[in-house]
Amino acid sequence: MTVKSQRMTRVDTAWLHMDTPANLMMIMGVLVVEPRLDYEPLCERIQQRMLQYSRFHQRVVEDAAGASWVDDEDFDIHHHVVREPLKRKRGQSSREALQDRVAELASTPLDPQRPLWQYRLVEDFDGGSVLIARFHHCIADGIALISVMLSVTDGGIAPPARRKRPADDADENDFWGNTVIKPMTDVLVKAIGKTGNGVVKSMDALINPQTPVRGAVDIARMGAQIASDVAALALMPDDSPTQLKGKPGITKKVAWADALPLDAVKVIGKALNASINDVLLSCVAGAIGSYLQARGEDPSGKEIRAMVPVNLRPLDKAYQLGNRFGLVPLVLPIGIANPVERLYALRARMAQLKSSYQPVLAYSLLQVAGLLIKPVQQALFSIMTKKTTAVMTNVPGPTVPLKFCGSTINQLMFWVPQSGDIGMGVSILTYAGNVQFGLITDSKLCPNPQDIIDRFKPEFDQLLTLGLMLPWGDE
Repeated sequence: MTVKSQRMTRVDTAWLHMDTPANLMMIMGVLVVEPRLDYEPLCERIQQRMLQYSRFHQRVVEDAAGASWVDDEDFDIHHHVVREPLKRKRGQSSREALQDRVAELASTPLDPQRPLWQYRLVEDFDGGSVLIARFHHCIADGIALISVMLSVTDGGIAPPARRKRPADDADENDFWGNTVIKPMTDVLVKAIGKTGNGVVKSMDALINPQTPVRGAVDIARMGAQIASDVAALALMPDDSPTQLKGKPGITKKVAWADALPLDAVKVIGKALNASINDVLLSCVAGAIGSYLQARGEDPSGKEIRAMVPVNLRPLDKAYQLGNRFGLVPLVLPIGIANPVERLYALRARMAQLKSSYQPVLAYSLLQVAGLLIKPVQQALFSIMTKKTTAVMTNVPGPTVPLKFCGSTINQLMFWVPQSGDIGMGVSILTYAGNVQFGLITDSKLCPNPQDIIDRFKPEFDQLLTLGLMLPWGDE
């Protein structure tokens, strides 16, 4: 029997090599379901649905040239779906015990001799069950993994049958074309080509010989913007020193807030002429500033930088695994106490990022990193991570409650990995008409992330009160 193998892409190789003792490159998710899940039907469902994606029955084999996906001849679903009881310390609530277990798993490496994913089933949790998911980032990014999880739920749609790619498409020998031109044209144009953004028209002008000559002005502007973005990435100043920044240890802490109604977030956005993202990010910045102030640190005038992933994959291609996203640095004004002033400051910064090429440039940087040996990769990544305090993701989830093996998913959460010396990960997920806010931190830099989480809703309530007090109407 011939074992099938496939070379890992450069970007995915970069994520494979980004593991450090302090930060493992795992995407973690928690699904709280009711009523209880039964173990064997769960194994059967995952076996039937997830293994249609070849990545989930392949392990990683490294060699001098990089890494490959190789079929695991000894694959056993019971190695990847494991049941366990939830151990509670004296005086602990079930939620606190679950948070401790998730944090422990976030610091526990996956078995490198097997495919790099695992589900752990807590069969008895407050009348239902909990499913804790762990996926190494080299398999896929968050958008792709949500697509996978949707395919496993009741009524989920299986991925389309794979078509064999032409040899030329699979060839990565053209360094310049595959490292810079391809992600800056094919990826970006296909990802946001329907938005009507002038950036997309300029990119199309580079690859479409029928583009009218008048597009040259747009091309010139695009070139100037790229040069500006490259300089911005290279010359980013350090963000403000705070208690949240430093050398992380090897243990994590995890916390999450009660879900907020998405309609209430929309009310604030409409009243203050801001997006949902603007509102949520302002609450995050306010909660962090308030936390630091309560711990004796004056946040006035301080700003921290969060690296924000930006999807570069068309949403109708989300089932395709791998990493297709860029990163942009967003500065959070944690030192602005006035909630409305802070909201408008964030709105202005988000507007600047929307016309930036920085996501694509960061994607290209990861492709370059995939060619380098691990010590050089880590040195390259440290250039960006030492200027950053957090990684922050905002992922749109399903708009209606999902079912899993007949049980309803009542709560869906996830946490993103941090790289280098970054000690905080913030995750925002919309699901079934609610917004879920989660936090993962280094236990040394932020020993109790629940203190930050608990300040999120008061910040939100301030904006909601102000929004409801404003006059409403067409103007």
